[in-house]
Amino acid sequence: MSRYARSAAALAGLTLAGAILVGCASGDDGDTLVEGTPGSSSATPAITGAAEIELPASAVRTVATGLRIPWGLAFLPDGTALVTERGNQVPTFQDDSVDAGGIARIMSVTPDGKVTEAQRLPEVDRRLGEGGLLGIAVSPNYATDKWVYIYYSATNDNRIARLHLGQPPQPILTGIPVSGGEGARFHQGGRLAFGPDGMLYASVGETYFESRFAQDRASLGGKILRLTPDGKPAPGNPFANSAVWSYGHRNVQGLAWDAQGRMYASEFGSKTYDEINLIQPGRNYGWPVVEGFSTNPQFTNPIATWTPTSIASPSGIAVLGDHLYVACLRGQTLYRLTLDGTDPRKLLNTHGRLRTIAVAPDGSLWVTTSNRDQVGREDRLPQTPEGDRILRITP
Repeated sequence: MSRYARSAAALAGLTLAGAILVGCASGDDGDTLVEGTPGSSSATPAITGAAEIELPASAVRTVATGLRIPWGLAFLPDGTALVTERGNQVPTFQDDSVDAGGIARIMSVTPDGKVTEAQRLPEVDRRLGEGGLLGIAVSPNYATDKWVYIYYSATNDNRIARLHLGQPPQPILTGIPVSGGEGARFHQGGRLAFGPDGMLYASVGETYFESRFAQDRASLGGKILRLTPDGKPAPGNPFANSAVWSYGHRNVQGLAWDAQGRMYASEFGSKTYDEINLIQPGRNYGWPVVEGFSTNPQFTNPIATWTPTSIASPSGIAVLGDHLYVACLRGQTLYRLTLDGTDPRKLLNTHGRLRTIAVAPDGSLWVTTSNRDQVGREDRLPQTPEGDRILRITP
């Protein structure tokens, strides 16, 4: 039996109603998983609180509304943003019925806030959970090649594809493990970003049901991958003929680089520590053997952690100047840290769940909310008839 079949078999007895409850209580979006406690040592104090920086009203404005569970965000050369809508069918805030508008699509958002549908993607499997249409990246050579890259869930796997807007996606990497079962797709990773080296990086979750994938270098699960623009293992990767760049990850959802080319990643913890990691090629970041800091030299420690995880659940991250910005879901906060992971500050905590953050061409920060998803519905988070929104921040 394949590993995918084993995952599906383990969930075969779940009813749809039971699966929805699992989606509410067990996903990283809600950050309430219980898996047993890995070995940890708090060698560096975790972030338990942070001073708040009060931004002037002029520093925060709404760019766009009317979005349905936005996930990925990337900018075209002209400053227009491409935003993915995950496409999951979720109960509405009005009547708790299933939202018939659960369509996986790419939206175009201009700097002045004009929102239009760029493309629908029927190829995306939209079952409840943390899968669907996730990350998006724009080719560094978009002016000439017009390639847009997406990460999405298919019926039996997650995959990375490239497309010309309006044309069907062309898969360039398939077979990324996906947890099985109706409504039980957890830890899918999904972030895509081009690094300063021109290579495509992808974060891949370990599916929750198969956490061992994270330590198995032959599996794509629980990894950060480094690919050429056509989906092959990139030259210079640490393991021969492998797309794996780093491993031992639980569910990375944020990737960013600073001006020196150093790579940072945000990672959902289980129930002890959420992490910010400085990523180095070939390093093992510990999951599921360790969560947070360890004295074992086999594992690379994070530069920052949060505990309890209810104040964070870090998703998207961005580097602007000499600071790292972290958008948090369950914590409903935008944090600012120095690049060594210290001096945490809160910049925004009044808009509910924050999923993705990106530096716009004009130097501002664009942040997406994620209040229409299942966890947001259950928690009755700040909500308006306009749905999820994109905020523009000038810190």
